[in-house]
This record gives sequence, structure tokens and C-alpha cells, in this order.
Amino acid sequence: MITQTLLIALSCLLFSSLSSCSNLAALTKKSTTAKAKAEVKAKAKPAAKATTTVSKKSSILPGTASSALIAKSSSLAKDKHGMPTYKKASTRTRYVRTTAYSHMENEPGAPGRKNAAGGILQYGSVRSAAADWSVYPLGTKFRVKGQSHTYVIDDYGSALVGTNTIDIFKPSLKSMNYWGTRKTEITVIQWGSYERSLKLLQGRLAYSHCRKMYYGCKAKLSSNYANN
Repeated sequence: MITQTLLIALSCLLFSSLSSCSNLAALTKKSTTAKAKAEVKAKAKPAAKATTTVSKKSSILPGTASSALIAKSSSLAKDKHGMPTYKKASTRTRYVRTTAYSHMENEPGAPGRKNAAGGILQYGSVRSAAADWSVYPLGTKFRVKGQSHTYVIDDYGSALVGTNTIDIFKPSLKSMNYWGTRKTEITVIQWGSYERSLKLLQGRLAYSHCRKMYYGCKAKLSSNYANN
């Protein structure tokens, strides 16, 4: 009787031990699986973040001008930077040299964030740009290849006069320096007004760069450039 009771007790003990081991194995497997999933998820996150960063950076910069456009422009007269001078307003897709500037440069005589037209330099879906107004008159709107926003010529600079360069406004020195000098492709979507440019420049003829733009605008009007 004692032996039978002892056997039953040993059997129960053995069953309990096996059950505990089984539960422990299951818990260990579950923990290992959860840990593996967490590690995979952790590794995936930095990759996604890096992709987003690269995408964001690439959207800041212009696209590369097409080789066909560059080849087509090679026979045109060049400015002092070796960039083509377009003789017809009907040529709206152009190969241009662009630079960047910011009101944060605090240049002597620069009126803060005001543009040459008397308004505020813009940086949103529409962004400000500066140019020689006898090349791109006040109010000219264009797009840069690879970018979704629209630029408008509402400013000028003495260093731009006599060139085909377009100066892109940036709200910080960091973004200005990041852009630097880049040759790219633009498409003019709406020409500005030589008449309006003349009206503003007329009161600024004491400045040599304004005089040059003023007479350049008059020459464009007399040659009926806007309709060519």
C-alpha cells in the first residue's frame, strides 16, 4: 500500500516537472520571437529615416538641365559667365546659371527683407528671385526643373546687371550656402513687364546698374522683344 502511494506521488511530481519545463520552453520561445521582431523593427527605422532625409535634401536643389537643352544653347552668344543669351521671348525653357542670396547677409545698403519692388521677399509656394530686369523684367514667373514651387522676379542686384544669372532668395545663410552656384534648367511661365520695370527704375537713375537696366528695358521694348 505504501509502495503504491509512493509511486503515485512520484508520478505526480514527474508530471508537474514536465509541465513546468514545457511552459518554460514556450515562454522562452515567445520571448525570443518578440526580441527578434523588436530587433528587426529597430533596424528598419533608421533606414526609413535616412531615405526621408535624402528625399528632403534632393527636393531643395534644382534638377540637372537636359543634355539636349545644353547642346541647343551652345551656339548662342554668351555672357561673361559663359551662359547663353536668348534672343527671343518665345524661348521659355532655358539653361541658366543660378546663385543664391539672403537678407541675413546684411549687405550695406540692402533694405532688410524688402525687395526692389518695395514688397517683402517671398519664400513659400511662390518664392522671390533677383535678376537683371532688362533680361527678366519685374514680375517674370518661372519654375526650376525638379522643384514644385514658382519663382517671381521682384528683386535685382548690381552684380547681376549685364548677365543672364538668376539669384534665388533664401531665408537663411545655411540654405543660401547649400544652394551655392548651380547651372540648371528653368521654364518661364509668364513674362513680367518692361513698362513696370522702367517706371520703377526711372527714379533710380543715379545708380549706374539701374541706368543700365533702364536703357536695356527701353531697348527691349523698342525691338518688340516680348512678341518675338
